[in-house]
Amino acid sequence: MTAWQRLRADRVAMASLAVVAAFLLMVVLSAIGLVAADWEEEAGVSYAPPTFLGADTATAAAAATQQQALPDNPFDPLAADIRELRAQLTARGPAAGAERRATLPFGADKWGHDVIKKTIKGGQTSIVVGLVAAALAVGLGSLFGALSGYCGGVVDDVFNWFYSVFTAIPSVLMILAVAAVLQQKGVLTIVLILGLTGWTGPYRLIRAEYLKHKTREYVLAADAIGASHWRRMFTHIFPNVSHVALVQLSILVVGFIKAEVILSFLGFGVPVGTVSWGSMLNEAQNELLLGRWWQLAAAASAMAVLVTAFSLFTDALRDALDPKVKS
Repeated sequence: MTAWQRLRADRVAMASLAVVAAFLLMVVLSAIGLVAADWEEEAGVSYAPPTFLGADTATAAAAATQQQALPDNPFDPLAADIRELRAQLTARGPAAGAERRATLPFGADKWGHDVIKKTIKGGQTSIVVGLVAAALAVGLGSLFGALSGYCGGVVDDVFNWFYSVFTAIPSVLMILAVAAVLQQKGVLTIVLILGLTGWTGPYRLIRAEYLKHKTREYVLAADAIGASHWRRMFTHIFPNVSHVALVQLSILVVGFIKAEVILSFLGFGVPVGTVSWGSMLNEAQNELLLGRWWQLAAAASAMAVLVTAFSLFTDALRDALDPKVKS
């Protein structure tokens, strides 16, 4: 309760929390199909500029040309099929993509997808990866740290050996190595890559807390009344160190969102047909050569706002949960 009061007194923390909550709400609405469900529709012509820039002359001309029906080639063996397809598109009307716009509020990509809807859908992938991978990493780190710090001896030596191996290799190289071994692309693969390589930070901190708490009076009292080791570890000690795990969770979410962007940018991320902020930035590097900057701006701005808000909230949460900080 005291921690929440400290957090509420921090205006920056509450503003950051509101921004993070808005992004999470966006993820939920996108996941259930209420927002950006039609992001793959060709709402505009290829590289349609943002509305505030106005339609490009060449783009408008290309749009007009695409709307004109080409004459049938009598020698084309597919002429009948093409006529049937045109009739179906005409019957389905503009909603089927028969009439694409020369400009969109935030522009379009190469395939005419609305950039703002694509950014929302990409945010769903990146944020879900960050949250789930961070939960996996903190869960593993907390479990390993609890076993290592509480049991000591051989168990502590084994976990410390694994910790030394994982931390001896730079994190980016470790992530890329695991990605190269797994090879199969997908959201689950990215979650496993990040979760299985990111447990070392929580492990180190949780182990240190268990080393301190296992000899304290309340744990010795629990031992005296016959509490099992498992109960002492997770019923008595863990609630007193859970703030460390919570702070690590919020820190890793930020790191893993950026890691997913890097993996997708390098081609180890989401598969074809799935969009994320990383895949958008990967596409944008070629678009910049053509002067089409709006997809880069949308993805980079959304990621920057979320990461900044999450980082500020994490700092405030760490201070609020720290008993040494005076309110």
